[in-house]
Amino acid sequence: MIELSWPQVSARRLQRAGLVTPQGGGAEETVAAMCGAHAQVMSAAELSVGLRLDGFTRAHVREALWKERGLVKTHGPRGTVHLLPARDLPRWVNALSSIPVKPGPAYMRMTDEQTDQVVAAVRDALKGAELTMDELSEAVVAATGPWAGDLVMPAFQTYWPRWRQVVHLAAHRGAFVFGAGRGRKVTYTAAPDAPPATDGPAWLARSFLWAYGPATPAEFAQWAGGPVGWANAAFQGVELEEVRLAGRRAFVLAGDTAMPAEPPRGVRLLPYFDAYVVAGRPRELLYAGDAAQRALAGGQAGNFPVLLVDGNVAGVWHQRRSGSRIDITVEPLRDLTRAQEEELQEQVLRVGQVLEGRPRLTIGPVTVGPHA
Repeated sequence: MIELSWPQVSARRLQRAGLVTPQGGGAEETVAAMCGAHAQVMSAAELSVGLRLDGFTRAHVREALWKERGLVKTHGPRGTVHLLPARDLPRWVNALSSIPVKPGPAYMRMTDEQTDQVVAAVRDALKGAELTMDELSEAVVAATGPWAGDLVMPAFQTYWPRWRQVVHLAAHRGAFVFGAGRGRKVTYTAAPDAPPATDGPAWLARSFLWAYGPATPAEFAQWAGGPVGWANAAFQGVELEEVRLAGRRAFVLAGDTAMPAEPPRGVRLLPYFDAYVVAGRPRELLYAGDAAQRALAGGQAGNFPVLLVDGNVAGVWHQRRSGSRIDITVEPLRDLTRAQEEELQEQVLRVGQVLEGRPRLTIGPVTVGPHA
């Protein structure tokens, strides 16, 4: 059995993530290689994608999403909002819709029949339309019945109607994607027409292993938001090779064992919920030493933007924007060499280019909390 070291695996993941040198392709290929870009905070998604592409800015990402339509914005892994390649959406839908649904609390639970009615109502309401959530809610309640509008779902010091607990499930079933928006209001529209796929779970496991392997079914399950049994079944549809990573049993795609000859080098700034750190496991290797205490929030990756040094999390950072000026504070967890400080300054300039602003670097403590 092949024994792989963490530096080898880290170096390969960085290459495949487009974080060694900026790529020359487009946003669609880059997001595909990432297995989706987390887009709950849209500026973070724009930065995740833009940092991986030579000369890209947030305007290019928006153009790929809203004009060229090579990307779609929808609910992806773990039910969270992601950018996904439009060409791959049928496979994503087939994969994510196969994840078993956990029942909600009894006081707000919906039956399977009610869930199917809501998904159908969402799909019908958005055919040829782009609606705000309030408009969509009215259409769903009108099509299904008053029960769908019962205010039983706790949300941000208020209550949402019952049907909204399955919004992410409706997206996973291909009923909608996000629209371009109406002013400051979020909108939703029909997913693009495409033939349905049948190989989604195995395809998703294969894509995940190519980008973030070696990995285990349990790690794939945590990333996707499904149970381990579902992940095991997905892995069974893929030709695998067992390896050991730092003494642990894991899997790669069959024959995909070539590793870079050199360990990872370089300084990178990654934004909130960048795919590289959310998918990156084992966490204790990626977030080694005091990085686990400083850069994780209750064990969860992504709540802090992170500083990567030689492939490992080595600090946190924060940006504050005022007009075109972007003040960037970076808190390293160890002293940086002069060369690393120079590379950090280059990264700060690149962040400014992607976000179309004038960046200014301060090296010092980050005083805000996670996801601030």
